[in-house]
This record gives sequence, C-alpha cells and structure tokens, in this order.
Amino acid sequence: MHTLFISDLHLSHQTPTIAHNFLTLLREQSADLDALYILGDLFEYWLGDDGITPQHHPILNEIKQVSERGIPVYFIRGNRDFLISNEFAKQTACEIMEEPVVINLYGNPTLIMHGDLLCTDDHAYLQFREQVRNPQWQTHFLGLNMDQRIEMAKQARDVSQTSTKEKSMGIMDANQSTIEQYMREYSVNTLIHGHTHRPGVHQFEIDGQKTKRIVLGDWGDKASYLKVSATETTLIDPRVNTNS
Repeated sequence: MHTLFISDLHLSHQTPTIAHNFLTLLREQSADLDALYILGDLFEYWLGDDGITPQHHPILNEIKQVSERGIPVYFIRGNRDFLISNEFAKQTACEIMEEPVVINLYGNPTLIMHGDLLCTDDHAYLQFREQVRNPQWQTHFLGLNMDQRIEMAKQARDVSQTSTKEKSMGIMDANQSTIEQYMREYSVNTLIHGHTHRPGVHQFEIDGQKTKRIVLGDWGDKASYLKVSATETTLIDPRVNTNS
C-alpha cells in the first residue's frame, strides 16, 4: 500500500495525452492506494465551479471513483486553479485542504503545499497571488459572465508568460530560507510541494537535523508522481527517478 502525490498537470482541451495518462494512472494505482493528494494546478485554469463542462466530467468522475472505493482524495489549490471550490469537491468527493498543512505520512509528520508560497523572491507574483486570493476580487470575478472571465484569464496568462521570460530561474524557484522557515514553523523534517516544475529530492540540514524536500514534477508526455509507502519513497518522473 502507498500514498500518491501529484501536481501541475495543467489539464485543458489541448492536453489529451496528459488527461489520458492521468486517468490511466488512477486506474492502475487505485487498487493499492491509501490516499491520493493533488497539490494544485490540476487544470491549466479554472474559471469557477459554475464553469464545469462535459469536458471536465471524465476527470471529475475518475477522481470520484477513487473516492468511492474508500480511498481519501485531498486537494490543495494551485496558482492556476485557485477558484476550485465546493461544487468541485462535491463532484469528485474530495476534501479541499487549506495550505500549508501537516499530514501524518506513515508516522512521519510531513508538510505539503502547492509551492508558490515558497517563491518569495518573485515579488510581482506574490502581489498577484494576494490580489486573486482576496475574497472581494473573487466575488467580482465570479460575477462576470464566462466570456469575460475567459478573456481575463487569457490576459493574465499572456502577462505571466511574458513575465516568466524576463525573470531569472532563481527568482522563480523556491527560496531556501523560506523553505527552512516553514519547516521550522511546522516542526517537520519532510516537505512535499510542486509549482516550480523542477522535480527532485533535496537533502539538507536544519539546526543539525536531516531534512528532505521533495519537488513534484509537471506533466508532459509521461506521468510524474510521488509514491510513498511505510518503507520507501519513490519519485517517478522522466527527468529523475529517485528512491529515498
């Protein structure tokens, strides 16, 4: 038995291969699953739960089937699907968790996050994040018609893509001091997150204690996920395959 962690699939109508790989993974893994954690950016964008379309149903139904097998499914919102709310939770039978959160992972207290809160060198992004997480902004956005929301989402994506090209890789990565701050605050020696699209397992020390940060990968032609059991931790990714 094991627990599965995924993030950053960025599903859309333009990524049928990723959707197929996701559905295949759930069907293949669910027989031996203790729990499934989706750590954000499951979708390329989410315009509100009232924007659920028939295209979403295969994904939502497959997640629900996992839940209906008695396997708990947990979801943390990402920077692309931060508007996911109660209707999504209802249709998938998942539990939405507010980050950061500590889970008991086979006896090991583990901090899980989407990961964008760790990128504290990217001041412009953090300002944007604060704006769109504001309840008043969300109420205004969700009050727009769907065409207006789509246009705003496209504009935000274009600005983000332009901004990303102008930023150094270091600015967009997790800040080590921030990582250590969170791990100290929550008294953990293991952190799991996504967002940066830089999969890997990082070993380091905090105050003389051995600690580990596991970064989930984004999905391309192949699946990327983390399997954790009581005895083994394995990051499966076409760019890296690490047991720890």
